Amino acid sequence: MKQFVRQVKIIGTGSYTPETVYSNEYMESIVDTKAKWIEEKLGIKERHIAAPDQSTSDLAGNAAERAIENAGLTKDEIDLLIVATATPDRLAPSTATIVQDKIQAYNAVAFDIAAVCSGFLYAMSVASQYIASGVYDNVLVIGADTFSRITDWSSRNSIFFGDGAGAAVLTHGNGDEGFIAFRLYSDGRGRNNFTVPAGGSEHPATEETIKEGMHYFQMNGRAVYDTGTEVLPIAINQVLSDTNLSISDIDLMIPHQPSIAILQKTAEIIGLPFEKVMTNMSKYANTAGGTIPILLDETNRAGKLKKGTTILFAAVGSGWTYGASIMKW
Repeated sequence: MKQFVRQVKIIGTGSYTPETVYSNEYMESIVDTKAKWIEEKLGIKERHIAAPDQSTSDLAGNAAERAIENAGLTKDEIDLLIVATATPDRLAPSTATIVQDKIQAYNAVAFDIAAVCSGFLYAMSVASQYIASGVYDNVLVIGADTFSRITDWSSRNSIFFGDGAGAAVLTHGNGDEGFIAFRLYSDGRGRNNFTVPAGGSEHPATEETIKEGMHYFQMNGRAVYDTGTEVLPIAINQVLSDTNLSISDIDLMIPHQPSIAILQKTAEIIGLPFEKVMTNMSKYANTAGGTIPILLDETNRAGKLKKGTTILFAAVGSGWTYGASIMKW
């Protein structure tokens, strides 16, 4: 279904990553891998890891405060707060309400969205609907994850993820600025290709689930690559069709960062010069829900987003969930 969103724009961005860094060389010392292989195949050099006393809400709160400041607003002007995360502080309450309390944004309605690596894109779509319909004026959207908490550090899969959070403040726009369209998709048939089997109602925590490592994420790397390179071009080409734009109209692509190989292949398929594809996985690895907003904030603060810049967002995540969006800055 088409979802044209008019006059909803981003007015502020923020991000936060923990101080502790695990280099590829460190990963080589704890698991069966090679630092050079990680960099060449995945595009990752290092990843940031949350401190023992830092939870997802702490990372999210730091990013949120920076985004609100960048937007020139106060916390009391935030009407709605959405957190996209796959690693909530608790099963209840929502991480969004915990963030609300930590940053004291008590005028905001708060809830979470669970779409893993596509979460921030999904959350921006939801926020845009609320703003476009006039229900809320200023919406704070946060993507935050601490995958280090659900990583088996004896597994080779531990090389893929890092911790981090990013945030954006969305509000009313004017003229042709802001979001033009969203295309979101889901396919539950892929749910077992990237999953955390235990901890929910299907497999509650028991001595056995802990012993079997069922609370760690499990990933089929080949399925992630094959699916990503198949569905990302589908979503991107559809949103281009929805907006009557061509790939040559795109100034910058701000995608989720699953691996450099997936992004290179996607750019090749859609015909986008790779220099237009923004990346930061070399510094942070895959930060799941935090990836797009961290990259957006870095791109914004680097001065690369000028008025009228046409931006393509794209993401694929567990579920499967995937989608794309286009906006004019």
